[in-house]
Amino acid sequence: MFLAAVLYSIGGLCIKLIPWSGMAINGARTAIALVVIGAYLKVVHHKPKMNLWVLVGALAVCGTNILFSIANKLTTAANTIVLQFTAPIFVIVFSMLFFGKKPKKLDLMACGLVLGGVLLFFIDSLSAGGMLGNVLALISGVSYAGVFLMNDMPDSDAISSVFWGDVISAVVGLPFLGYETEFSGNTVIALLVLGVFQVGTAYILLTEGLKTTPPVTASLVSGIEPVLNPILVAVFYHEMIGPVALVGAMVVVGSVVLYNVILARQTNPFDAGELP
Repeated sequence: MFLAAVLYSIGGLCIKLIPWSGMAINGARTAIALVVIGAYLKVVHHKPKMNLWVLVGALAVCGTNILFSIANKLTTAANTIVLQFTAPIFVIVFSMLFFGKKPKKLDLMACGLVLGGVLLFFIDSLSAGGMLGNVLALISGVSYAGVFLMNDMPDSDAISSVFWGDVISAVVGLPFLGYETEFSGNTVIALLVLGVFQVGTAYILLTEGLKTTPPVTASLVSGIEPVLNPILVAVFYHEMIGPVALVGAMVVVGSVVLYNVILARQTNPFDAGELP
């Protein structure tokens, strides 16, 4: 899970380095990722499945891929990843609506804090621009929640959802390559890094990690992504976010991480110092 989060975090930088539209980038990177995922499925002798819930998961993967790519071109990488990191809050909401899990006071408090942090992003974007990108990044948080819920869906198969999600992404995005004219060495290298590592390998690690890692621990470990992503972009691309948005980032990331820490201590008696 940690390695998956680290690989996901390079997405913002690589997308910024490629002078293409978000749709073209996503179509190309998912086409490359399909080669990696297809090879993995062949090695483990796993034939992709298809049913209603696998399709729902595939649409969540596809939506996350497309929205993340487009949002990165319309707003800062920091805004994109932090707004996408609202996904755990949407997991709480969807669990309540579709699985009948009533939210606890801690859940509601976390939702309130994250909402406050998100509002700070939109306040900052009123003067800095990028409102559409912020909206798309926030919607990507909704679809990303569906990715984390893939294993909880009845008759689901996470890796099959990832495979078909990338198939849809590639089919929809590849036609946009016809509008691109820049194919320099740096562009091709950044695209290969995205396809092989940031999409293909990262999703494989995610689906494997979720098999043995509790959801709470997985969510906590994934907190490295919204921290590392903007740091890489700031260092290598020199893109910074406004002071108000920076406060919003601290509120969103801090709230989600603190929520998971408290939840982990509540569900693990050893963490709380109790005897077995």
